[in-house]
Amino acid sequence: MATISDVAALAGVSTATVSRVLNGKSTVDPALAEQVARAVAELGYTPNGLARSLRRRETAVLALIISDVENPFFTAIARGVEDMAQAAGFSVMLCNSDENTAKERRYVEVAAQERLAGVIMSPTTRDSDVEPLIAQRTPIVTIDRRLDSVDCDAVLVDSHTAAREAVRHLVSQDYRRIGCIAGPPGVTTADERLDGYREGLREAGLKYAAKWVRRCEFRETGGREAATQLLTRSDRPDALLVSSSTMAVGVLQAMAGLGLRSGRDVGIVSFDEAPWATLISPPLTVVAQPAYAMGRLAARLLLDRIAGGVDHPATTTTLAAQLIVRAGTTRPGVCPSDA
Repeated sequence: MATISDVAALAGVSTATVSRVLNGKSTVDPALAEQVARAVAELGYTPNGLARSLRRRETAVLALIISDVENPFFTAIARGVEDMAQAAGFSVMLCNSDENTAKERRYVEVAAQERLAGVIMSPTTRDSDVEPLIAQRTPIVTIDRRLDSVDCDAVLVDSHTAAREAVRHLVSQDYRRIGCIAGPPGVTTADERLDGYREGLREAGLKYAAKWVRRCEFRETGGREAATQLLTRSDRPDALLVSSSTMAVGVLQAMAGLGLRSGRDVGIVSFDEAPWATLISPPLTVVAQPAYAMGRLAARLLLDRIAGGVDHPATTTTLAAQLIVRAGTTRPGVCPSDA
Protein backbone atom coordinates (compact mmCIF):
# COMPACT_ATOMS: atom_id res chain seq x y z
CA MET A 1 0.00 0.00 0.00
CA ALA A 2 1.33 3.43 -0.98
CA THR A 3 2.38 5.84 1.77
CA ILE A 4 2.55 9.61 1.95
CA SER A 5 6.32 9.29 1.52
CA ASP A 6 5.78 7.41 -1.75
CA VAL A 7 3.53 10.22 -2.96
CA ALA A 8 6.11 12.84 -1.98
CA ALA A 9 8.91 10.97 -3.76
CA LEU A 10 6.94 10.53 -6.98
CA ALA A 11 5.76 14.17 -6.95
CA GLY A 12 9.23 15.48 -6.12
CA VAL A 13 8.04 17.41 -3.07
CA SER A 14 8.24 17.09 0.71
CA THR A 15 5.79 15.07 2.77
CA ALA A 16 4.73 18.36 4.38
CA THR A 17 3.71 19.69 0.98
CA VAL A 18 1.74 16.52 0.28
CA SER A 19 0.00 16.89 3.63
CA ARG A 20 -0.91 20.50 2.90
CA VAL A 21 -2.35 19.57 -0.50
CA LEU A 22 -4.34 16.66 0.92
CA ASN A 23 -5.77 18.95 3.58
CA GLY A 24 -6.81 21.50 1.00
CA LYS A 25 -4.39 24.23 2.07
CA SER A 26 -4.43 27.21 -0.31
CA THR A 27 -0.78 28.11 0.38
CA VAL A 28 0.57 25.42 -1.94
CA ASP A 29 1.71 26.49 -5.40
CA PRO A 30 -0.94 25.29 -7.91
CA ALA A 31 1.71 23.56 -10.04
CA LEU A 32 2.97 21.58 -7.04
CA ALA A 33 -0.59 20.76 -6.06
CA GLU A 34 -1.17 19.31 -9.54
CA GLN A 35 2.02 17.21 -9.22
CA VAL A 36 0.77 15.84 -5.91
CA ALA A 37 -2.69 15.13 -7.35
CA ARG A 38 -1.18 13.19 -10.25
CA ALA A 39 1.03 11.20 -7.87
CA VAL A 40 -1.94 10.40 -5.63
CA ALA A 41 -3.91 9.16 -8.63
CA GLU A 42 -1.03 7.14 -10.08
CA LEU A 43 -0.25 5.40 -6.80
CA GLY A 44 -3.85 5.00 -5.71
CA TYR A 45 -2.91 6.56 -2.39
CA THR A 46 -5.70 6.85 0.18
CA PRO A 47 -5.12 8.91 3.35
CA ASN A 48 -6.15 7.43 6.66
CA GLY A 49 -9.61 8.94 6.49
CA LEU A 50 -11.03 6.75 9.25
CA ALA A 51 -8.59 7.99 11.87
CA ARG A 52 -9.16 11.56 10.76
CA SER A 53 -12.93 11.06 10.90
CA LEU A 54 -12.76 9.68 14.43
CA ARG A 55 -10.75 12.68 15.57
CA ARG A 56 -13.26 15.08 14.07
CA ARG A 57 -16.32 12.90 14.68
CA GLU A 58 -17.30 13.28 11.04
CA THR A 59 -16.95 11.41 7.76
CA ALA A 60 -14.48 12.25 5.00
CA VAL A 61 -17.38 13.01 2.67
CA LEU A 62 -18.51 16.32 1.20
CA ALA A 63 -22.02 17.00 -0.04
CA LEU A 64 -22.52 18.89 -3.29
CA ILE A 65 -26.10 20.15 -3.63
CA ILE A 66 -26.82 21.50 -7.10
CA SER A 67 -30.05 22.48 -8.81
CA ASP A 68 -29.86 20.47 -12.04
CA VAL A 69 -27.42 17.63 -12.65
CA GLU A 70 -28.36 17.59 -16.37
CA ASN A 71 -27.19 21.17 -16.85
CA PRO A 72 -23.64 21.09 -18.33
CA PHE A 73 -22.71 24.09 -16.18
CA PHE A 74 -23.37 22.18 -12.97
CA THR A 75 -21.81 19.04 -14.38
CA ALA A 76 -18.54 20.94 -14.88
CA ILE A 77 -18.80 22.37 -11.36
CA ALA A 78 -19.26 18.86 -9.97
CA ARG A 79 -16.15 17.65 -11.78
CA GLY A 80 -14.10 20.50 -10.37
CA VAL A 81 -15.32 19.79 -6.84
CA GLU A 82 -14.65 16.08 -7.14
CA ASP A 83 -11.14 16.47 -8.55
CA MET A 84 -10.07 18.77 -5.73
CA ALA A 85 -11.79 16.70 -3.04
CA GLN A 86 -10.38 13.42 -4.34
CA ALA A 87 -6.82 14.77 -4.18
CA ALA A 88 -7.43 15.60 -0.53
CA GLY A 89 -8.79 12.15 0.29
CA PHE A 90 -12.46 13.13 0.41
CA SER A 91 -15.42 11.64 -1.42
CA VAL A 92 -18.30 13.70 -2.80
CA MET A 93 -22.01 12.94 -2.41
CA LEU A 94 -23.88 14.51 -5.33
CA CYS A 95 -27.38 15.81 -4.55
CA ASN A 96 -29.78 17.14 -7.19
CA SER A 97 -32.30 19.58 -5.69
CA ASP A 98 -34.27 20.17 -8.93
CA GLU A 99 -34.81 23.79 -7.74
CA ASN A 100 -37.13 22.28 -5.12
CA THR A 101 -36.78 23.80 -1.65
CA ALA A 102 -38.26 20.77 0.11
CA LYS A 103 -35.88 18.40 -1.67
CA GLU A 104 -32.97 20.70 -0.91
CA ARG A 105 -33.96 20.84 2.75
CA ARG A 106 -33.98 17.03 2.92
CA TYR A 107 -30.44 16.85 1.55
CA VAL A 108 -29.36 19.47 4.09
CA GLU A 109 -30.87 17.37 6.88
CA VAL A 110 -29.14 14.22 5.64
CA ALA A 111 -25.78 16.01 5.50
CA ALA A 112 -26.24 17.19 9.07
CA GLN A 113 -27.48 13.84 10.38
CA GLU A 114 -24.60 11.95 8.79
CA ARG A 115 -22.13 14.55 10.07
CA LEU A 116 -20.61 15.08 6.66
CA ALA A 117 -17.41 17.08 6.68
CA GLY A 118 -18.85 20.01 4.72
CA VAL A 119 -21.39 21.13 2.13
CA ILE A 120 -21.08 22.98 -1.17
CA MET A 121 -24.43 24.14 -2.46
CA SER A 122 -26.09 26.20 -5.15
CA PRO A 123 -29.10 27.33 -3.09
CA THR A 124 -32.55 27.32 -4.63
CA THR A 125 -33.32 30.70 -3.03
CA ARG A 126 -31.49 33.44 -1.15
CA ASP A 127 -33.17 32.22 2.05
CA SER A 128 -32.69 28.46 1.71
CA ASP A 129 -32.94 26.79 5.11
CA VAL A 130 -29.54 25.48 6.26
CA GLU A 131 -30.20 25.62 9.99
CA PRO A 132 -29.41 21.89 10.53
CA LEU A 133 -25.91 22.53 9.17
CA ILE A 134 -25.46 25.62 11.30
CA ALA A 135 -26.51 23.67 14.39
CA GLN A 136 -23.83 21.06 13.65
CA ARG A 137 -21.25 23.76 12.78
CA THR A 138 -20.86 22.12 9.38
CA PRO A 139 -18.85 24.33 6.99
CA ILE A 140 -20.81 25.62 3.99
CA VAL A 141 -19.62 27.14 0.73
CA THR A 142 -22.17 28.41 -1.78
CA ILE A 143 -21.43 28.30 -5.48
CA ASP A 144 -23.00 30.25 -8.36
CA ARG A 145 -25.60 31.77 -6.02
CA ARG A 146 -25.55 33.71 -2.77
CA LEU A 147 -27.21 32.65 0.46
CA ASP A 148 -28.52 35.49 2.62
CA SER A 149 -29.62 33.31 5.52
CA VAL A 150 -26.07 32.62 6.71
CA ASP A 151 -22.63 34.22 6.43
CA CYS A 152 -20.51 31.71 4.54
CA ASP A 153 -17.87 31.49 1.82
CA ALA A 154 -19.17 31.96 -1.71
CA VAL A 155 -17.81 31.45 -5.22
CA LEU A 156 -19.74 33.49 -7.77
CA VAL A 157 -19.59 34.83 -11.31
CA ASP A 158 -20.21 38.48 -12.14
CA SER A 159 -23.51 37.76 -13.89
CA HIS A 160 -24.58 41.40 -13.90
CA THR A 161 -21.56 42.59 -15.88
CA ALA A 162 -21.72 39.58 -18.20
CA ALA A 163 -25.37 40.26 -19.07
CA ARG A 164 -24.67 43.94 -19.61
CA GLU A 165 -21.81 43.15 -21.99
CA ALA A 166 -23.99 40.66 -23.87
CA VAL A 167 -26.58 43.39 -24.45
CA ARG A 168 -23.86 45.82 -25.56
CA HIS A 169 -22.70 43.26 -28.11
CA LEU A 170 -26.23 42.83 -29.47
CA VAL A 171 -26.62 46.59 -29.75
CA SER A 172 -23.30 46.78 -31.60
CA GLN A 173 -24.77 44.38 -34.17
CA ASP A 174 -27.74 46.72 -34.76
CA TYR A 175 -30.27 44.72 -32.74
CA ARG A 176 -32.72 47.11 -31.11
CA ARG A 177 -35.69 45.06 -29.89
CA ILE A 178 -33.71 42.99 -27.40
CA GLY A 179 -35.66 40.64 -25.19
CA CYS A 180 -34.63 38.56 -22.18
CA ILE A 181 -35.57 35.10 -20.98
CA ALA A 182 -34.55 35.19 -17.33
CA GLY A 183 -34.62 32.65 -14.54
CA PRO A 184 -37.14 32.62 -11.68
CA PRO A 185 -37.40 35.54 -9.22
CA GLY A 186 -35.46 35.14 -5.99
CA VAL A 187 -32.58 33.21 -7.57
CA THR A 188 -29.57 35.53 -7.32
CA THR A 189 -28.10 34.68 -10.72
CA ALA A 190 -31.45 35.19 -12.44
CA ASP A 191 -32.01 38.54 -10.72
CA GLU A 192 -28.48 39.76 -11.47
CA ARG A 193 -28.68 38.81 -15.16
CA LEU A 194 -31.98 40.61 -15.53
CA ASP A 195 -30.51 43.68 -13.81
CA GLY A 196 -27.48 43.56 -16.10
CA TYR A 197 -29.78 43.30 -19.12
CA ARG A 198 -31.65 46.41 -17.98
CA GLU A 199 -28.43 48.33 -17.42
CA GLY A 200 -27.17 47.33 -20.85
CA LEU A 201 -30.32 48.74 -22.41
CA ARG A 202 -30.00 51.99 -20.43
CA GLU A 203 -26.38 52.41 -21.50
CA ALA A 204 -27.46 51.98 -25.13
CA GLY A 205 -30.27 54.49 -24.78
CA LEU A 206 -32.90 51.78 -25.29
CA LYS A 207 -36.07 51.66 -23.22
CA TYR A 208 -36.78 48.60 -21.08
CA ALA A 209 -39.96 46.89 -22.29
CA ALA A 210 -41.59 44.35 -19.98
CA LYS A 211 -43.43 42.87 -22.96
CA TRP A 212 -40.11 41.46 -24.23
CA VAL A 213 -39.13 39.81 -20.93
CA ARG A 214 -40.18 36.43 -19.54
CA ARG A 215 -39.15 34.73 -16.29
CA CYS A 216 -39.24 30.96 -16.04
CA GLU A 217 -37.39 27.97 -14.59
CA PHE A 218 -33.90 27.18 -15.82
CA ARG A 219 -35.34 24.37 -17.92
CA GLU A 220 -35.72 23.45 -21.57
CA THR A 221 -39.52 23.61 -21.27
CA GLY A 222 -39.34 27.04 -19.66
CA GLY A 223 -37.17 28.39 -22.46
CA ARG A 224 -39.42 26.90 -25.14
CA GLU A 225 -42.63 28.32 -23.65
CA ALA A 226 -41.11 31.74 -23.02
CA ALA A 227 -39.64 31.96 -26.52
CA THR A 228 -42.93 30.92 -28.10
CA GLN A 229 -44.73 33.68 -26.21
CA LEU A 230 -42.20 36.32 -27.24
CA LEU A 231 -41.61 35.27 -30.84
CA THR A 232 -45.28 34.97 -31.80
CA ARG A 233 -45.87 38.63 -30.98
CA SER A 234 -46.49 40.98 -33.91
CA ASP A 235 -43.72 43.15 -32.46
CA ARG A 236 -41.44 40.25 -31.57
CA PRO A 237 -37.89 40.87 -30.30
CA ASP A 238 -35.11 40.78 -32.88
CA ALA A 239 -32.67 39.38 -30.29
CA LEU A 240 -32.81 37.44 -27.02
CA LEU A 241 -30.54 37.16 -24.01
CA VAL A 242 -31.15 33.67 -22.57
CA SER A 243 -30.11 32.89 -18.99
CA SER A 244 -28.88 29.30 -19.41
CA SER A 245 -27.91 26.74 -22.03
CA THR A 246 -30.76 24.43 -21.03
CA MET A 247 -33.23 27.25 -21.62
CA ALA A 248 -31.48 27.97 -24.93
CA VAL A 249 -32.30 24.46 -26.16
CA GLY A 250 -35.98 25.23 -25.66
CA VAL A 251 -35.59 28.61 -27.36
CA LEU A 252 -34.04 27.00 -30.44
CA GLN A 253 -36.81 24.39 -30.49
CA ALA A 254 -39.43 27.14 -30.43
CA MET A 255 -37.66 29.02 -33.22
CA ALA A 256 -37.48 25.91 -35.39
CA GLY A 257 -41.19 25.34 -34.90
CA LEU A 258 -41.89 28.93 -35.98
CA GLY A 259 -39.59 28.75 -38.99
CA LEU A 260 -37.14 31.24 -37.49
CA ARG A 261 -33.38 30.95 -37.66
CA SER A 262 -30.88 32.31 -35.16
CA GLY A 263 -28.69 35.01 -36.61
CA ARG A 264 -30.89 35.57 -39.64
CA ASP A 265 -34.20 36.24 -37.85
CA VAL A 266 -33.33 36.46 -34.15
CA GLY A 267 -29.94 37.02 -32.53
CA ILE A 268 -29.36 34.72 -29.54
CA VAL A 269 -26.85 35.09 -26.71
CA SER A 270 -27.01 32.34 -24.08
CA PHE A 271 -25.29 31.99 -20.75
CA ASP A 272 -22.99 28.94 -20.53
CA GLU A 273 -20.81 27.27 -23.12
CA ALA A 274 -22.60 24.00 -23.96
CA PRO A 275 -20.88 21.19 -25.95
CA TRP A 276 -23.40 21.63 -28.77
CA ALA A 277 -23.03 25.42 -29.09
CA THR A 278 -20.51 25.21 -31.94
CA LEU A 279 -22.24 22.29 -33.66
CA ILE A 280 -25.41 24.12 -34.68
CA SER A 281 -25.60 26.44 -37.68
CA PRO A 282 -24.91 29.23 -37.14
CA PRO A 283 -22.91 28.55 -33.96
CA LEU A 284 -24.25 30.11 -30.78
CA THR A 285 -22.83 33.23 -29.14
CA VAL A 286 -22.40 32.45 -25.43
CA VAL A 287 -21.40 33.86 -22.07
CA ALA A 288 -18.92 31.24 -20.90
CA GLN A 289 -18.58 30.79 -17.15
CA PRO A 290 -15.51 29.15 -15.54
CA ALA A 291 -17.57 26.32 -14.05
CA TYR A 292 -14.76 23.81 -13.51
CA ALA A 293 -12.54 26.43 -11.85
CA MET A 294 -15.48 27.47 -9.67
CA GLY A 295 -15.89 23.89 -8.48
CA ARG A 296 -12.21 23.49 -7.64
CA LEU A 297 -12.11 26.80 -5.78
CA ALA A 298 -15.27 26.04 -3.80
CA ALA A 299 -13.85 22.68 -2.76
CA ARG A 300 -10.55 24.25 -1.76
CA LEU A 301 -12.33 26.85 0.38
CA LEU A 302 -14.41 24.14 2.03
CA LEU A 303 -11.35 21.99 2.74
CA ASP A 304 -9.66 25.03 4.30
CA ARG A 305 -12.67 25.46 6.55
CA ILE A 306 -12.60 21.80 7.53
CA ALA A 307 -8.89 21.95 8.33
CA GLY A 308 -8.92 25.26 10.15
CA GLY A 309 -12.33 25.57 11.76
CA VAL A 310 -15.36 27.67 10.88
CA ASP A 311 -14.73 30.84 12.86
CA HIS A 312 -12.61 33.02 10.55
CA PRO A 313 -14.45 35.61 8.40
CA ALA A 314 -16.31 34.39 5.34
CA THR A 315 -15.02 35.31 1.90
CA THR A 316 -16.73 35.95 -1.43
CA THR A 317 -14.80 35.27 -4.63
CA THR A 318 -16.34 36.66 -7.82
CA LEU A 319 -14.97 35.40 -11.13
CA ALA A 320 -15.43 36.94 -14.56
CA ALA A 321 -17.36 35.37 -17.43
CA GLN A 322 -16.27 35.58 -21.07
CA LEU A 323 -18.44 36.62 -23.99
CA ILE A 324 -17.65 34.37 -26.96
CA VAL A 325 -19.02 35.96 -30.12
CA ARG A 326 -20.04 33.63 -32.94
CA ALA A 327 -22.06 33.85 -36.14
CA GLY A 328 -25.39 33.50 -34.34
CA THR A 329 -25.28 37.22 -33.49
CA THR A 330 -22.87 38.59 -36.10
CA ARG A 331 -24.65 40.50 -38.82
CA PRO A 332 -23.08 40.89 -42.28
CA GLY A 333 -21.20 44.15 -42.63
CA VAL A 334 -21.18 44.88 -38.90
CA CYS A 335 -17.86 44.49 -37.07
CA PRO A 336 -18.07 42.22 -33.99
CA SER A 337 -15.57 44.44 -32.19
CA ASP A 338 -17.95 47.41 -32.18
CA ALA A 339 -19.18 46.43 -28.70
